[in-house]
Formats: sequence, structure tokens, C-alpha cells
Amino acid sequence: MNSIVLYIDPSAVSYIIQAIAAVVIAIGACLTIFRHKIASLFKKNKNQEKREVHFKDEDPKE
Repeated sequence: MNSIVLYIDPSAVSYIIQAIAAVVIAIGACLTIFRHKIASLFKKNKNQEKREVHFKDEDPKE
């Protein structure tokens, strides 16, 4: 009779769950960083279009 008995240690399962959680969190952090970088590119363009440069000697109302 050839039977294989498998035993998975609870600490090994805990380690696997932690590794999966770490990968998910790292991917989420990377996506958030890239999302903020992309959003900042669009915000810079909007701010540059609206902003006008005024020198100290000039009157901004002119």
C-alpha cells in the first residue's frame, strides 16, 4: 500500500500568508506612488497655465 501523508506545519502556513500579504501591500504602495506621480504631472500643467509671473517693480493690474 503506497500512500502519501502530507503534513503542513501551521507556522509554514502563517509564513505563506505573511508573504502574500507583503506582496499585496507592496504592489498597492507602488500603484499609489505612481498614481500620485501621474496626478502631479497634470496638476503642474494646470498650475503653470493659471499662474502669471509678476515682478516686484510691475503692477499686476496693468
